[in-house]
Amino acid sequence: MTFDTITRAWFGLLFLSAASVLIAAGFTETLGAGATGGLVLVFAWMKARVILSRYLGLFQAPVWLSGFNWALGLFCLLLLGLFLIPEISP
Repeated sequence: MTFDTITRAWFGLLFLSAASVLIAAGFTETLGAGATGGLVLVFAWMKARVILSRYLGLFQAPVWLSGFNWALGLFCLLLLGLFLIPEISP
């Protein structure tokens, strides 16, 4: 793992964090709470994938990376469902 790889991963995390803050702070009224929460959750999932693949070095073990991506994706879907239940129920 080179310095360039870690630097690019860090800038990616910085960009994703800034995008999460901007969406949460500025677009809640426009998009609604459900869509805003969903977008923030997607950004958090993308950040977790960057951390797993670049910082922990799982890009060298694609099978493990794929397993972690599936587990994270299912967990994020569960969290999104739990977040959206109050909006759906009467």
